[in-house]
Amino acid sequence: MISQSSGMLGILELDEGLSDCTPVAPREGSLLNPVTFGLPILTEIVEGAFAERVIRGDPSLEGACVSAARTLVERGATVVAGDCGFLIRHQAAISAAVDVPVITSSLLLIPILLRQLAPAKKLAVLTADARYLGEELLGVENVHDRERLVIGGIEGGVYMRNTLARPLVRTDLDQIEQEVGECSEQLRSQHPEIAMLLFECTGFPVVSKALRRKTKLPIYDITDLCTLTLNAVLSKNLT
Repeated sequence: MISQSSGMLGILELDEGLSDCTPVAPREGSLLNPVTFGLPILTEIVEGAFAERVIRGDPSLEGACVSAARTLVERGATVVAGDCGFLIRHQAAISAAVDVPVITSSLLLIPILLRQLAPAKKLAVLTADARYLGEELLGVENVHDRERLVIGGIEGGVYMRNTLARPLVRTDLDQIEQEVGECSEQLRSQHPEIAMLLFECTGFPVVSKALRRKTKLPIYDITDLCTLTLNAVLSKNLT
């Protein structure tokens, strides 16, 4: 848990078409749940950032991302995070526009996590849609390091169908755990060298705890990166 004196986490939220619906409380472990970090959070919807546009990489969203990030900082955010790992496409532009740490995606962790593992071990990246997780999003230039990355996605499942619905349909927790768990099992059967998992999708942290127990592997997600960054900001504010 992080002291509230550390500041505020600002989240670039996707446009999910929920304006006319009753708000639903975020689940335990969710990026959007203040309890996850022990402090209030700020959210700002990125206009037009529907899930399919973000996942497929619509470059016209960059201006809206920058504008929303600036608004979050004006509202008091001391860290800006993204509500979809595919927002990493706009990491450079957002970072250049605001004077606070920006963490658009858990994918930023890839180089660090690879170096935590023995050279013969592999890192599995589980994503909402592997078809759009291109080389340019991985941040890995070394050929050997790239060979140690295994990518798997849950495209075609119930979770993604619900996520792409307008308005968003909430997927049962058991269904998310089943789909992400099956993807993990398949990757591990094909690549026994996998020793760690990274969740790209910001919807996956709600099952991180359960899948850590099942897989017996370290699992990282966006909330871990947010916690690390918030703690760093707190340390800076206390000096």
